Amino acid sequence: MRYYIIIPAHNEEQYISKTLDSILNQTLLPKEVVIVNDNSTDNTETIIDSYITLNSIFKKLNTSSSNLHMPGSKVINAFNKGLNLLDEDYDFIVKLDADIILPLNYFEKIASLLKKDSKAGIVGGFAYEEEPNGTWKLNHPMNKDHVRGAFKAYSKKCFKAIGGLKSAMGWDTIDELLAQYHGFKIITDNTLKAKHLRPTGNNYNKKARLLQGKAMYTMRYGFIITCIASLKMAWKHKKGKILVNNLSGFSNAKKEKTPYLVTKEEGVFIRNLRWENIKEKLF
Repeated sequence: MRYYIIIPAHNEEQYISKTLDSILNQTLLPKEVVIVNDNSTDNTETIIDSYITLNSIFKKLNTSSSNLHMPGSKVINAFNKGLNLLDEDYDFIVKLDADIILPLNYFEKIASLLKKDSKAGIVGGFAYEEEPNGTWKLNHPMNKDHVRGAFKAYSKKCFKAIGGLKSAMGWDTIDELLAQYHGFKIITDNTLKAKHLRPTGNNYNKKARLLQGKAMYTMRYGFIITCIASLKMAWKHKKGKILVNNLSGFSNAKKEKTPYLVTKEEGVFIRNLRWENIKEKLF
């Protein structure tokens, strides 16, 4: 199967070589890898250039954006700029972070899962992060049917059906909800263990703390589901402030009449799906 990879990269000199090496070592190589150098001020671009010299599958796009490390909009804006350089001749497309080491058979297995099921829309493995003692521990949301935003593969049909990726916090939840709305499956494979080199959210700007609640508003969760989802997040991370921040973000978005990212019909589907998942876990 033919596939493209797009890698948004902002000041990734510490990790990006390991990510690109893991791509070069894949048993199924990509057709092309577009690395979007997003306003880096370190040696990221020099490293990218060395890989372009090494193998013609690598392409670079320089772009400028804010220096703030904000979740959602910054990374997807960079992704979409990279997407504009690609043609339609692919079977699946991958959004990959620049701090990931993939197993050598990662994309061969992704291709196999997509071939096996025509309804497979979003496919991926699981993220492991290094503990102080040197062991690698699974770091994943409680819902094991979720593919982390750091390494998402989309079938072409699914990617087109959901209208690509939304440039907003929560993009890696909206994509899966819309995929299911359009009849596609989210498939995870626990044998695909990706090493995530930088713990999630470590460099996020403090202004990002209200964006999760705003995302829940724009996805039309409604207040009750937002409360339940936020309580789960706060419990998982053992941080009560998450609940307060999420509800503040939700409230602010409502007051400001922030535009929704999904239609009313999609919102009804999303709320019903969320309630089904809640009931499933409770009963």
